[in-house]
Amino acid sequence: MNTLIKLEVTRTLRNKKFMFFSVIYPSVIYLLISGTQNTTDTVPGTDLTLQAFFMVSMASFGALTAVLMGNSERIAKEREKGWVRQLRLTALPGRGYVLAKIASAAMVTLPCIVVVFLVAAAAKHVRFDLWQWLALTGVIWAGSLVFAALGVAIGYLTSGDAVRPVTMIIYFGLSILGGLWMPSATFPQWLQNISEWLPTHAYAALGQAVEMGGAPHARDIAVLCVYFLLFAGGAAWLYRKDTLKA
Repeated sequence: MNTLIKLEVTRTLRNKKFMFFSVIYPSVIYLLISGTQNTTDTVPGTDLTLQAFFMVSMASFGALTAVLMGNSERIAKEREKGWVRQLRLTALPGRGYVLAKIASAAMVTLPCIVVVFLVAAAAKHVRFDLWQWLALTGVIWAGSLVFAALGVAIGYLTSGDAVRPVTMIIYFGLSILGGLWMPSATFPQWLQNISEWLPTHAYAALGQAVEMGGAPHARDIAVLCVYFLLFAGGAAWLYRKDTLKA
């Protein structure tokens, strides 16, 4: 399993186009969105400025982009090319395959997060204590593993032709309804009730809690843990099921 993890990480880092757009894309979106906001405006019901809110949201969105889009499309193509069939000839368990894919995807998320933070600090003068910057980096990086597991599952649920549109629907649906593009407090109450149970809502809430000087809420951590177990377990099951069909 360790060998596969090293191979997947190396392949990811060598894909310069994917790395470039994964790292630059969220920073550009952050500048576009935050540029329309007043620097003193705050999120309804909090003291959190919109500039800081969108920094965490776009860092989370960028991490989600890298792990979800990258994993799902890569796996669907690997299945078509026969790479996964070759792995089935080894003693690699389903959980080993899933963990290798999650680990390789996690390598991309860290530069995504750091670049958004640097842009926010330099261009929008967002300021936090050192411990908050470190904590924000840690919780956003750790939370992205949930969506890396989802990407693996999608890669096994869809064909190479259908994977991109299916992933895009899930990707934008979770991002918008989870409150990454705008504060969920601005949603109608019925939509807020749905949003608070989505993994992206809990994901964004991790960083927002740190921004406001506190620790992530236990409920948000629990929601993400449950989703991670569901996505990772589902991905491993789909891997084994696909093996039995072959």
